[in-house]
Amino acid sequence: MTNKTLLRTGIIGSIVAAICCFSPALVILFSALGLSSLIGILDYVLLPTLAVFLAITGYALWKRREAS
Repeated sequence: MTNKTLLRTGIIGSIVAAICCFSPALVILFSALGLSSLIGILDYVLLPTLAVFLAITGYALWKRREAS
């Protein structure tokens, strides 16, 4: 992956994970689909996902600065 693609992936993934973590978007979606029993598991999945995408973004920014 190029630095530009890696940075884009990290930023988009971080934004999507942050929206799902800090807004009731997934809670409403899961409730509408009849999957409300899975709402309790969301924190165990979304917070590590957000951390991974933030790490990817940080790594891409570090590589970008190193290449300059």
